Amino acid sequence: MAKTRRGRRNVKKNNQQDDDRGTIERADMDNERFTAYYRAQNIIPDDQWEIFMESLRRPLPTTFRITGSREIAHTLGNTIKETYVPLLNNVIFEDEVIPPPAQILWYPEGLAWQFNVSKKVLRRSPEFKKFHSFLVHETEVGNISRQEAVSMLPPIFLGVQPHHKVIDMCAAPGSKTAQLLEALHANDTATSTSIPPGLLIANDSDARRSHLLIHQSARLPSPAFMVTNLDASIYPVLRSGTTDKHRSVKKTPRQLLFDRILCDVPCSGDGTLRKNIGIWKRWQPMDGNGLHGLQVRILQRAMRMLEPDGRIVYSTCSLNPVENEAVIAAALNSNPEFELVDVSSQLPELIRRPGITTWTPTVHRSIDTSYTSWNTFIETIPEEKRAESKMFETHWPPSNSDSLNLERCMRVYPHIQDTGGFFVAVLERKSNHEPSTSTHAPKRGVEEADVTAPETKKPKLEIPISPHQLDEVPGANMSPAESAATAEIDTIMDEGEPTAELSQARSTAHTGKLKVSDPSFKEMPYTFVAPDDPALATCIQQLNLSSDFPSSNVLVRNPEGEAVRSFYLTNDLVKSVILNNDYTRMRLMTSGTKVITKQEAGRGMDAHFRILGEGLPVILPYVNSEAIMTADFPVLKILLQTYYPLCASFPEPFKSAIEARSAGSHIARFPASQSSDTTLSRELVFPLWKSKISVALMIDKKAKSALILRLFGEDITIPAREQGTRKRLEAIDATAPDQPNDPEVGENGRDEDADEDDIDTE
Repeated sequence: MAKTRRGRRNVKKNNQQDDDRGTIERADMDNERFTAYYRAQNIIPDDQWEIFMESLRRPLPTTFRITGSREIAHTLGNTIKETYVPLLNNVIFEDEVIPPPAQILWYPEGLAWQFNVSKKVLRRSPEFKKFHSFLVHETEVGNISRQEAVSMLPPIFLGVQPHHKVIDMCAAPGSKTAQLLEALHANDTATSTSIPPGLLIANDSDARRSHLLIHQSARLPSPAFMVTNLDASIYPVLRSGTTDKHRSVKKTPRQLLFDRILCDVPCSGDGTLRKNIGIWKRWQPMDGNGLHGLQVRILQRAMRMLEPDGRIVYSTCSLNPVENEAVIAAALNSNPEFELVDVSSQLPELIRRPGITTWTPTVHRSIDTSYTSWNTFIETIPEEKRAESKMFETHWPPSNSDSLNLERCMRVYPHIQDTGGFFVAVLERKSNHEPSTSTHAPKRGVEEADVTAPETKKPKLEIPISPHQLDEVPGANMSPAESAATAEIDTIMDEGEPTAELSQARSTAHTGKLKVSDPSFKEMPYTFVAPDDPALATCIQQLNLSSDFPSSNVLVRNPEGEAVRSFYLTNDLVKSVILNNDYTRMRLMTSGTKVITKQEAGRGMDAHFRILGEGLPVILPYVNSEAIMTADFPVLKILLQTYYPLCASFPEPFKSAIEARSAGSHIARFPASQSSDTTLSRELVFPLWKSKISVALMIDKKAKSALILRLFGEDITIPAREQGTRKRLEAIDATAPDQPNDPEVGENGRDEDADEDDIDTE
């Protein structure tokens, strides 16, 4: 048998393609159903078809985006341009010139990059190996995000501003959420995180994947961030005490409407064939047919959650018009207040194709496209067979497709700019349009098909929803026609009196004794601490926080509201949402950002609060300036070389300054400077922890490694000295805390909010 296998491998050797996805047989990258279906849709001109198919068989280039504040992002971008691009110019590997990284021309401010080299080159070329190590370290600390180029498009077209109320309805794994957070924090500096007046809610129906969103948010801590765990198609009505652009708090809560909504919906994912080659074998058109109804319901729900002058971006990583233009047409016909926005003048370097106005769905996996209209279908197929097919009128082009301006949608194809396949549509309310309850609704209901979607977006609701929640949500268990006909329910609910449950939730929010409306939800509540809470007052005093610190916006995670270990900080809008909604009803997974924790020191020292490394940019504007120490580059180098340097090991004047400080949490500022070792191009600010005889730089180990590599180009830590110092300190100085391994280290030594899997998210 072994001999036979070897023989088969030899026979097939010439038909194999070796790339970053492993050794792949060319025959595996073909699907007759795929070819027949998309040839029938005429999405690609005949003279480009073979080029299109060949592009789908090639692996995607590596693309990444520089994240964080604009100041940090441009510094990192300059490092790539001035250090690594010259290094990688004219690299020859196995007699072939390897192109260096290049900026993605259409991405704003040049903050997205692309390079197209195999893993073999990255492993064996010294120059590319060094660049790859740089990317890995910066990715681990959140300064770089590996993300497919076309995946970066929807947040750009959404146009988020710091004052906007934003919701990402199908957010996991969170790369687009991170972009939205960055837009919300456009006013951040390199050392200080702003507290924007707006809000970003990241939602996903899968509880486990919701934790990915929490982990993503740790890269850019935001007091304006929330994560919920709900089915987007029946997202509940939320309330807040804010009703105007100035975020003034009202006594009577109103429905929370959003300025910007992203609907990057679950889809069949055939636009990702270049990286998900398993789709080649399993692709069949019924996947898109089955997801169409869910996609329509999500978009319709978003329409009813939008502010009058708001914007929705709908997107998929699918090429299928049934999941794209058909969904847009169904939603527009069910809500005539909306129209597609022409964004063809935006991102002129992005080459795209317009949306299509005609398509021919197939009612069977055999790719029978002979039913050119809904009427043809219902006249030909018996009623019981129609029910089995789960097809309905909105699968076909509507009679008014020409008037819907579907060509304003955007289609991105792989062969045009060496990307994946993608679809984007931008919707807004028509100017001066009077609300209407009329609808051009489909004649049949939409049943959600039992279809397994790609891992990137799961279509199925995998969490229980309480009967109470269904009662409150317009469109629950409804067809698009029924859902559209109830478009005024939100307004009716908005104008009604608060329910008894809501009153109970609001009146007890400060104590945390909330009525549990969904017993299946096991997350701990977020409870606001009273501004005069003794523990909070002690924290403010120990950390030298100023009187304008927003102590009324401090949360803890326990029902009683006792300040046990960690403090979270929110802005006014997030606070209003929490106080006016039952946290179990909206299945609140996280809120605000963790900024302060209690350090249980060793013998001879009382417990002391310390500022978390990722919380420092949020807290820094409120720290009294006289409490911040200034140190020079040699001090920073010692802190980077050794985990627990002794106070006596520092040069003057820092040695005397740190010895004069009491044990506990401190902050050190390192101005931009130049030394014989390297150049510190911008100011850095870090939290320190002083024990009896030593000092620790309290940042994540991965962040420390990335900073060392960025400054010195190599690892300068002293392992032997580190180990020896640690052993001496364990015997002499029991007050030294453990170094953080992750941005948010819990009592069990791991990131409390991180998902256990190490996932390369896009």
